[in-house]
Amino acid sequence: MIFGISGPNAAGKGEAVEFLRARSFYAVSLSDVIREVLEARGEAESREAMIEAGRALRAEHGEAVLAERIASRLAQDRNYVIDSIRHPAEVEALRTRTEHFRLIWVDADVETRFVRLRERGRSGDPTSLEEFERLEARELGSDDSAAQQLLAVRDLADFKVENNGALEDLKGSLQRILERSFFFERPGWDEYFMNIARMVSTRSNCVKRKVAAVITQDRRIISTGYNGTPRGVRNCNEGGCPRCNQFAEGGTRLEDCLCSHGEENAIIQAAYHGVQVKNGTIYTTFSPCLICTKMIINSGLAEVVYNSDYPLGELAIDLLREAGVKVRQFSLVEAEPVR
Repeated sequence: MIFGISGPNAAGKGEAVEFLRARSFYAVSLSDVIREVLEARGEAESREAMIEAGRALRAEHGEAVLAERIASRLAQDRNYVIDSIRHPAEVEALRTRTEHFRLIWVDADVETRFVRLRERGRSGDPTSLEEFERLEARELGSDDSAAQQLLAVRDLADFKVENNGALEDLKGSLQRILERSFFFERPGWDEYFMNIARMVSTRSNCVKRKVAAVITQDRRIISTGYNGTPRGVRNCNEGGCPRCNQFAEGGTRLEDCLCSHGEENAIIQAAYHGVQVKNGTIYTTFSPCLICTKMIINSGLAEVVYNSDYPLGELAIDLLREAGVKVRQFSLVEAEPVR
């Protein structure tokens, strides 16, 4: 889950962030990007400097620049709360680039917020209600498209919380939002194993194709393999395979190729370590070639699940089916690995 927090000054956004942080959400802020810029320039951090630096960044790099930079840092295995969202383009970018993003707008009466601001006693804060309202007006909206546009952000909020009462009231509202927003999903077994095969392929040292296979039994990985030159031989990417390094045309000079295929290596690795693959399933990023197909059949594997079609794989697929091996294609949505 990813929650964005926005609202006017002293509305209680920090308390909302801390509430979620205490519930295992990782807290990040779009202002972190601005702070990094100020630090690189050797400039002191102040509210005025932050506002101007944020405006300049949006003007130079696009209105969504802060959100885009933060989104690129988010890990897929964590829940996040993102603070300091101050422009509608930032909301749209986070919705586009992150899954399950929800924006919470925290607000309170201006008089209540001014009292809170005075109580926290930060240097540089307005000392009168009039000054407070004057400074805030710049943040609510502007003809400058790169400036803060808080009112436009408010209009995009999924949840709006009025925080004029006690802290426990705010926490109660946030708890209800959290419970309403809860979801749980995880990949199916095919997606899970195929994604692992995709990751295994990144270990390939072949300069032409990166291919990998994962062998499973009872939904348990028992062997993996990726394509490359044999153990103890110079790696393909170090010049070990003349065919690949000369980028031979597909289907030609196969007798010169020194690289073992991903399926071949997965089966051989199992044999090397004394692991039986009979009746197992092999997940492979490409449908097997004819040589690997014969190894799959003779090793007793019961099923082949592949992501993409191998250019010369039609005969191999027919042979697998003739031998009684189940064959299925399961294509991942992500971009295909470089081959």
